[in-house]
Amino acid sequence: MSILIYAESAEGKFKKVAFELASYAKKVAESLGTTVTAVTVNAGDVSDLSKYGVDKVLKVNNDKLAGFTAKAYADVIKQAALKENVKLVLLSSTTDSLYMAPLVAVSLSAGFASNVVGLPVSTSPFQVKRNAFSNKAFNITEIATDVKVLGLAKNSYGVFENASTLTQEDFNPTIGENDFGVKVESVEKASGKVTIADADIVVSAGRGMKGPENWGMIEELAAVLGAATACSKPVSDLGWRPHNEHVGQTGKPVAANLYIAVGISGAIQHIAGINSSKVKVVINADPEAPFFKVADYGVVGDAFEIIPKLIEKLKAFKAHS
Repeated sequence: MSILIYAESAEGKFKKVAFELASYAKKVAESLGTTVTAVTVNAGDVSDLSKYGVDKVLKVNNDKLAGFTAKAYADVIKQAALKENVKLVLLSSTTDSLYMAPLVAVSLSAGFASNVVGLPVSTSPFQVKRNAFSNKAFNITEIATDVKVLGLAKNSYGVFENASTLTQEDFNPTIGENDFGVKVESVEKASGKVTIADADIVVSAGRGMKGPENWGMIEELAAVLGAATACSKPVSDLGWRPHNEHVGQTGKPVAANLYIAVGISGAIQHIAGINSSKVKVVINADPEAPFFKVADYGVVGDAFEIIPKLIEKLKAFKAHS
């Protein structure tokens, strides 16, 4: 009775969430006295998964699965779960996995809990802690079904090495044409910089930057920190920044270790989408900006004076460290 995880990859390389999911699964497996099996789709070298506690990998290599299709991927995970007789399936909270998770749960007649933020509170009965109300509260959810599916909230557990001996097995599930009712025609990706999905640090800016011509300092700050750049909805609507940088409840959710908001007032929808971030720093000229109410650290002042000085200090610190 192994635990099954879906280890997400892109262009053959594992995403950070795959290692976080493996770390989480290993800890749960230790408490249950079982092992961790991962299913991968068109991944390259899978040996890194053993560093984080995966005991066995079911490797699926199929050109039909080159583009993500929720129904087909869900079917792969279902067949892997049945093959390994698993009772607990763990998925991440990426866009793809959130789309796929309900399909996996239905196919396995399993209870599904999303936004899980910690190890099970209890395994008998099986209870987990979850984010609720746009990350403003928590609840304890009990799953009574024989098979259970959990969606782990991004950056809620962490990545921990816990080496294991890895067994690899080629897995060839049956994939029907009915699984491809929805097809991916094209994928547009930002290149040459840290993506919001993988970033530990996000530097985000709003209309307080006054125009797209002033974004150079935001990009420079992000480069010094090794961070992703992001923006508020009005900024992307105005065309100052690409829509793939729009974060918030109506954009991309952010659960970074550090979220820096520059010139963003803090609309409810924006705060709801970034509230899972561990540390929130707000820089704004308006001392009454709503964002200050949820900030861990706040700086009242002109971003055009503060950001260059912050960049200078960070560069000096890095030069001497």
